[in-house]
Parts: sequence; C-alpha cells; structure tokens
Amino acid sequence: MRKIKMIEVAPGISWVEVPDVELRILCGCPADSVKHLMKRGLIVFTERDGVKFEMGPNAILLSDVLLQNGEFSSMAEFPVLQMLYRQGMILPGHPNNNGQKPLLIGSPDQVEAQMEYIYRGNYGLVSKEEILETGVDEATADEQMAMKLRFAFGAIRPTKDLLDTRMVVGEDATEVMAGVTVRRLRQNLFEFSYLEETVTVDLNLPAGQGYVVPYPLDFHNVKRGYFSILHSGQGDGWDPNRPSMSSIMMFQGKVYLIDVGPNVHENMAALGISLNEIHGLFHTHSHDDHFAGLATLARSGHRIEYYATPLVRASVTKKLCALLSVEASFFSKCFNINDMVVDEWNNIDGLEVRPIFSPHPVETTIMRFRSLWEDGYHTYAHFADIAAFSVIDGMLETPDNPGLKADTIAKIKNDYLEPANTKKIDIGGGMIHGNIEDFVSDLSDKIILSHSAVPYTARQKEIGSGAPFGAVDDLIPIYQDYAWRFAVEYLQSYFPTASDYYMRILLNNKVELFNPESIILKEGAVNSEVFLTLTGNVEMLGADEGVNCILHAGTIIGENSGLKRAPSAYTYRTTNFVQALRIPSSLFKVFVDQNDLYGEMDKLECRRELLNHMPLFSEAISYSLKNKISHAMVPLSCAAGETVSNYEDALFIVESGSLEALDGTGALSVTECFGGERAVLGSDGHPVLEYRAKEDSKLYKIPGNLLREMPILIWKVMEGLEKRGGHS
Repeated sequence: MRKIKMIEVAPGISWVEVPDVELRILCGCPADSVKHLMKRGLIVFTERDGVKFEMGPNAILLSDVLLQNGEFSSMAEFPVLQMLYRQGMILPGHPNNNGQKPLLIGSPDQVEAQMEYIYRGNYGLVSKEEILETGVDEATADEQMAMKLRFAFGAIRPTKDLLDTRMVVGEDATEVMAGVTVRRLRQNLFEFSYLEETVTVDLNLPAGQGYVVPYPLDFHNVKRGYFSILHSGQGDGWDPNRPSMSSIMMFQGKVYLIDVGPNVHENMAALGISLNEIHGLFHTHSHDDHFAGLATLARSGHRIEYYATPLVRASVTKKLCALLSVEASFFSKCFNINDMVVDEWNNIDGLEVRPIFSPHPVETTIMRFRSLWEDGYHTYAHFADIAAFSVIDGMLETPDNPGLKADTIAKIKNDYLEPANTKKIDIGGGMIHGNIEDFVSDLSDKIILSHSAVPYTARQKEIGSGAPFGAVDDLIPIYQDYAWRFAVEYLQSYFPTASDYYMRILLNNKVELFNPESIILKEGAVNSEVFLTLTGNVEMLGADEGVNCILHAGTIIGENSGLKRAPSAYTYRTTNFVQALRIPSSLFKVFVDQNDLYGEMDKLECRRELLNHMPLFSEAISYSLKNKISHAMVPLSCAAGETVSNYEDALFIVESGSLEALDGTGALSVTECFGGERAVLGSDGHPVLEYRAKEDSKLYKIPGNLLREMPILIWKVMEGLEKRGGHS
C-alpha cells in the first residue's frame, strides 16, 4: 500500500495525504477550494466522543504566485476557517482539538501575505485608532471596538497564534511533519516525499484556463430593467451547489453588483452580462464569500464605481492590499471610490441607497435601495450579513463588560424589521448570521431566504421565499428597451465625427438575440452584415495565428470584411446570450462613405490587429477602448543601431523589426513591448531600460496616463512581474 496518496481535485488544486502521520494537504487554495473538496468527498462528516464534525485538510500548500490568468491563486481564509471551526481544531473541549494548528506551507512572501490577509479577514480593522481614521466619532469607535472584541472572545489575536507555518525556500527540502518533506522543483511544481515515496504536485494553470466553478450554472437571457433585482447567489461559503449570497441590481439600464463573491466572472457570464457592463459595486463587508471577486472587477477595461461606507471601504482596502502586498493607494488605481454616509439616503444618479450598521466580526453594513415611482418609493433591502437577535442581546454593555448600548440594539432590530417591497435576508444562524424566527412579524411584501448551505426547513419556507439563480424581481416595471441606448452610446464612441442622420440609419435595424455557443461569423466567410454587440460576450478565434480572446459588449464584428467584401480573418462565437444590432453591409458602407471614415477605420483596424496579438491587450479590452488606445498611439521610427529607452511615461510596442536590450536581458520582436511597468504602474521603483535597434524598426508609443485608466492592464503587468520574479 502506498504511503502517499495524491488526487487531482480540479485544475490548480490537488490533495496529498499521508495517512501514517495524519497529514492531509490542500495543495492550491483558490476561492471556493473548500467546495471542491466537498464535491470530491475529501471533506466529510465524522463522529467522535458523541460529537459530529467535519474532517478535511490540516495543511495548505500555497501557490508560488498569487495571480494566475487573472484570478487569485491563494485565498486560504475559508479553508482555515473550516479547519479551526468546522473541524474543531480551535474549539475548547472539542475532541479534534489536540493542540495541532492548521499549517501553511509555501514561500516566505506568500505565507506572510496569507497570514496578514487572514488576520484582516478575521477582524477587519483591529484598533480604535484604525476605526477613528475613517472619520467616525470617538463614542462610535469605542462601541465598534467593544462589539468587535465580543465577537473575538475578548482579544484580537495575531494569526501566528492560530496557525503554524513551513517556509519552502529555493529547492531545498523542508520537513512538513514527522518525516514528510516538500521541495520546490521549479515555480509552482513541488515534490512531497515520505519513506522513499514521492509525488509531484503542479499548481500551474494552463494558459487561458481559469479555476473551475464547483457548482453547475446554466445560461439566462436577462433584460436590463428599470429597477430590478437579479438573484445571482443564495448560498454561502460552504454551499457546494450554489454561488454565495449576492444580487445584481439593474437601475435605468445600468448594472450594479451587490457584493462580489467567488467566480463572479462565470456567474455573470451565465447571466449574459459582460464585465464592461458593470457600472458599480455596492459592498457590504470583506469576508471572502462577499469579497473574493474583487480581482475580477479590477480586471475591467474601465474603473468600476465602488460604493461603501468609509468603515467598510477601509476594512476591504486593508484586506485586499495585505493579500497583494501592495500599498493602500493601489485600491484607488482599480476603482473609483465613492464613500457613502451611514444611515442616510445617498443619491447615486437617481438611485437612493441607505447603508445601515450590522453587527459582525468585520465592518459591515446592510443596505436598502429605493427609487421613486407613481405610488411612492419602491424598496429593495439586501441584508448580508446580519446577527440573530439573541446574539445582539447578548452584547448589551454592562458595568464590567463594554458592549453595545441599549439604544443601539433597539435601532438594529428596528432596522432589520423595517418593511421593504423585497427583502433578502441572511438566515445562516450561529454566532455571526441571522435567525429566520426574528422575521416572523416582518411586514415586507416579500422575504427571500439566503446565505445558507442546507435545505430550508418547512418552518423557514412558511416565512420566506426562495430565489433560484437567475430569477428576477422587478420593483418598477420597464417600458423601454435599453439595448437601443447601448447601441447609441457604442456607435457614438466608435464614430464620434459621424452625423446624427446617418447614425440613425444604422440604428433603424433589427436587434437579434444569439444563443450561447452560436457562431456569428466564420473565418473565411464573406459577410453581408455587420454586428454591433450590445450585451454578452463573444470569442474571437484564429487558431492558425494563436488568437483567442473575449470581446465584450460594444464590439463591431465583421466591419472590415463586410466593407471590403473580403473573407473574415477570424471566427466569432458567442459564450452566452448575446444581443447584437444587425446592420446590412450595404448600409454600413453608405455610412462609412458619406462620413469619409475609410482612412480612419483602416488606421484603427491595423492598430487594433497589433493590439489583438499582444497578451497585454487581448482580454477585457473592448473595441471602443482599443479604438481609444489606437487613436493615442504615436508612430516612431528607429534606424538600425539607434537606441530608445523607456524613460518616458509610455509603453512602446514593436510593429516591425527587432530590438535588443543593452543590459543583455534579451531581444524584442514584432508585437512585443517594453516600458509597461513604468507606464502602467508608475515610474517609481521600475528601472529605466535601454534598447538598440538590430535593424530598421517601427514602434508605437502609448501614453502611460491613458493606460493607467484601464485596471486590467495594472493586473496583467503585476501578474507578469510576479511570474518573472519567481519565489523567495
């Protein structure tokens, strides 16, 4: 019988077990890795001394790189919580509390980052001083800190009190436990050894492969509403069959997220929503099942509006920056920050939002949303995460024990029970989640049950409704089709100089709905129509040229081949439900002729093609943004032997020819670039590099201030730097 067992759980996730020493290692811990272990039967219930509890991993091997293909590779918060509480490793008197701590294994920089991120995930802001820095008064800070200490059983404890660590440095073997060793063969490739046996674990994701979603998702065609709620998650961080609690709100055709849990990209894709359609995020708190998708939103081609109270925003910022080991200013490079005032109606482009304090271990606000209609305000309440009344009552301050004031407790209960047209509530129970029985007298028109991993009981079903993934609650009816508004905006961004008269000719065409996985245009086909995508995503495929990228809403498909009656260079295939404006090529040609756009379109087409072949620009950059970049590209000529440097605040792209680095680090050829670190991340800390043209070469220069407006580029450059930097 083998001494070491290994199971490949999912791409980038493996399981290594050494039964002789009771060592069970989760290798790779992206978001929702716990759910994958549940699905594979690697987390199961057992019973000992009359106590029923879960078994599972007791160690975690961290990826050498935090980001892979745009997703966080290491999010150990929920696996650690599963060990501490669901396995009982930290619970006093628990039969599985034998003094052993959960174990983190990895490079020193990744272990340190995870320790700090878990610390912030446990506690959020950790001192009265940090709370005061958000602008609250001293009395509020005192009460917040007293509540936080009640949840923390009296003390904010450093992560090292809860976890053990093993540092894997270089290629030397490190003992994990009782003769089991691990060593790194190369980046993200590890070898475990025990009694002459070895297994190899590869945590690298294949190019273009993301982490797999643990639960099934089907496709939905969702209309952009006037004021409607699209239910995008009803489970919690432990539910292997559903996404975590979240909602997507449509207001006057704009798309807003309420919280951003794991797999948000896949969840949105199933709902037919493009990343570049997201206008804003309303954020309740920083626990991973409401936070893990921030990396996805930060990979948009535009800065998404971020709405939270200063307390929540500070807590989220500290956790994200701990995870990435970056300065706090990084957050504002990825999002447009909009601080909301707690307990007041904040007007956001006509939508009114009232964030309300809710007791939780980290800074949390539940939210009420409302909009005026003919019969008054219509309201949606999103209550994640809340506490049971019994828990809140137990936090009442006493002369010997600070806590919540009686007035605060009364207000919390009144806020929870204030009626709404539709109210989604957390009924997860326990110490930090809500109890359905507290809402028996709630007079809301509709209560939706959420944030639970177990089937609803008959009693719970008597009080609240369910909401399957993709279900919609329309709070105000819609009498217009926002797809036409999208068409106007996209066409104006494409052709800013075109006359309104000819623009209206294009707009007077049919909007067609394409099913998921439909081919809109095949490579080699001569198309008689041009398509402007209004919603959803389209794959652009060119196998011979190695082109495979996602085109988001706002892309014109077949413009060049349709105009010139030439074969299409690529195949275009929908990934979800896609609405597209179908424009006959004959009308499109008249439009281009009458507005004298041929020269400009040819120039943009050539420059977009150059960008399409570059990994830096092949993802999440819409055609309208590529057009903007193309307009800003400055052509340069570089004679053989001439030098050029990245001293300027700009990115340089090689269009033809080749260059060699004067520091001997290598050569650059067509579609390769340099200066990205300085141009995208800023010049500080990034060296000036010089290149010499090996032959007559043509370059393009793109201004850095334009690139920094596109968060996706920041993340791609960071990911590239991390991979090149290797490990400690």
